[in-house]
Amino acid sequence: MSARDVQAVILVGGKGTRLRPLTLSAPKPMLPVAGLPFLQHLLSRIAAAGINDVVLGTAFQPQVFEDYFGDGSKLGIKIRYVHETEPLGTGGGIRNVYDSLTADTVMVFNGDVLSGADLDALIETHDSSGADVTLQLFRVADPRAFGSVPTDETGRVTAFLEKTQDPPTDQINAGCYVFKRSIIGDIPSGREVSVEREVFPQLLASGKHIQGHVDNGYWRDMGTPEDFVRGSSDLVRGIAPSPALPGDRGESLVHEGAGVAPGALLIGGSVVGRGAEIGARARLDGAVIFDGAVVEAGAVIERSIIGFGVRVGPRALIRDGVIGDGAEIGARCELLRGARVWPGVTLPDGGVRFSSDV
Repeated sequence: MSARDVQAVILVGGKGTRLRPLTLSAPKPMLPVAGLPFLQHLLSRIAAAGINDVVLGTAFQPQVFEDYFGDGSKLGIKIRYVHETEPLGTGGGIRNVYDSLTADTVMVFNGDVLSGADLDALIETHDSSGADVTLQLFRVADPRAFGSVPTDETGRVTAFLEKTQDPPTDQINAGCYVFKRSIIGDIPSGREVSVEREVFPQLLASGKHIQGHVDNGYWRDMGTPEDFVRGSSDLVRGIAPSPALPGDRGESLVHEGAGVAPGALLIGGSVVGRGAEIGARARLDGAVIFDGAVVEAGAVIERSIIGFGVRVGPRALIRDGVIGDGAEIGARCELLRGARVWPGVTLPDGGVRFSSDV
């Protein structure tokens, strides 16, 4: 089967509460990762695989997606939008786009997973196995934090297990599926449905063929600030693949229109957004700087996300923090260990300290 015979569905309806305050003003898939909306990386991968028909299942701030991507022609694909007016869950979200599906084979993506999966290989597994549904599986060192998905010697899925302290396999659901279109039509409509807890177990119980495809490429759930920072850094450094970024990448990525003063140090996969300004002797290590932010002289930003239009004062220190859009962090402030500052908040010079140093 050619990838061009496949439609893609991307579920982008979540509110991204774990990434607040950034998601108070923008849907999670539209937050810039390595300087581009996260969704753009995924769409570029889909286009590179030859899949040119995409349906976005939206809920929270749906117009933001359409305003940015339009009909998809700039990416060489066709994008349609299907909105859900009330929360439908993962299974309900897939069922909600059913009327927009025309292909017999449909690849479904969770819109918050950064992956380097071989989409052609996933489709080939689905086609050659004759499965009703094929799941991308990923092996993790500690599967206890995830639901595990055991398979038999042929790769056929035998169970879907909730989080357990003694998982029988290190294989987890990686959030990418290939469905026969008819299976999607059988999902209950008009109510909240979990694909993991309801749809897949019921398909197994009814004797449907669910195939596993273990992928050894890059994979990261981007739902937390820590993973968001690491995913962005991995994209900048070329550890995570993205056709949307230049092939020649290094320790930092400075986008068009940004300014970096002499003596500033940018390492650890740091990214500086468009129109942002980095002052002299500032140090960015694994920092994600959104468009229009200003980091003044001598400030240190480590493993942190700095929102749109934020100003970070001279000699401030932000480590493992999230700063909401338009906030102002005064000179010599110290924000450490998961501190989050809401949009528009102003902290005075020296107003927050974790030490007694002046």
